[in-house]
Amino acid sequence: MGTYVVTGSASGMGAAVVSRLREAGHEVIGVDLREAEVVADLSTAEGRASAGRTVLERAGGRLDGAVLAAGVGPMPGREELIAAVNYSGVVELLEAWRPALAAAGNARVVVFSSNSTTTVPAVPGGVVRALLKGDRARAIRAARRMGKNAPAMVYAGSKIAVTRWMRRNAVTAEWAGAGIRLNAIAPGAILTPLLQKQLSEPEEAKAIESFPVPVGGFGDPAQIADWVLMMLGPSAGFLCGAVIFVDGGTDAYFRADDWPVPLGLTRVRAYMRRMKEFRRPA
Repeated sequence: MGTYVVTGSASGMGAAVVSRLREAGHEVIGVDLREAEVVADLSTAEGRASAGRTVLERAGGRLDGAVLAAGVGPMPGREELIAAVNYSGVVELLEAWRPALAAAGNARVVVFSSNSTTTVPAVPGGVVRALLKGDRARAIRAARRMGKNAPAMVYAGSKIAVTRWMRRNAVTAEWAGAGIRLNAIAPGAILTPLLQKQLSEPEEAKAIESFPVPVGGFGDPAQIADWVLMMLGPSAGFLCGAVIFVDGGTDAYFRADDWPVPLGLTRVRAYMRRMKEFRRPA
């Protein structure tokens, strides 16, 4: 049995993952604002640093896996909070925990992305680029140019940025070469307490219920947890840098022809250069 850390462990999909892991006999270190083994506010630099240190202490410097499920939805006026938790609260913690994950030799990491990465229109590229450079203030300024849509732009932008960070790093010597498998899950409309709260507001409910979900209804947190456990298990040994959409078909509905796409001619030279530089891990 292994030792796993789960952020956002107190509710919703994070809590469902914790339940599944413990049912399987694993030790779980939960991180959340309350009711967790490690209580920390991931929206602050101090909270992220504290969570990073405390988890390492509790784990004894070795982690078999990590699930980064903590997240904040597109709440009006909370753009800084969204960016801090959804992007910095993933990247900074994973960077802090990487040595402990490498110590396990075959660790698995699941980052919670979202189908908003491909279904929210007109997300400013400046939001994504600024987050990837660690400049949240600039990202928020770029989003606020979109007026009342700023929260949605920061939310989707943060999920795009953290997914790109995952894919960029997943294939490097520091991660794949150290036996760590970085992947992401992209849920759609899952019936969490947050979604239930949104559905209680008539205007929000109308927007949510009109959004296309080809299979109908909403997903269950337990379904997402089952996918996460697979991505943490032996079957995921050859899964690296992948984004798994579990969204009832929404992404496919909007983007059926967008992926896969062949490598464009303008990128062939960079592709060949990377091929020459590649060294297969031992």
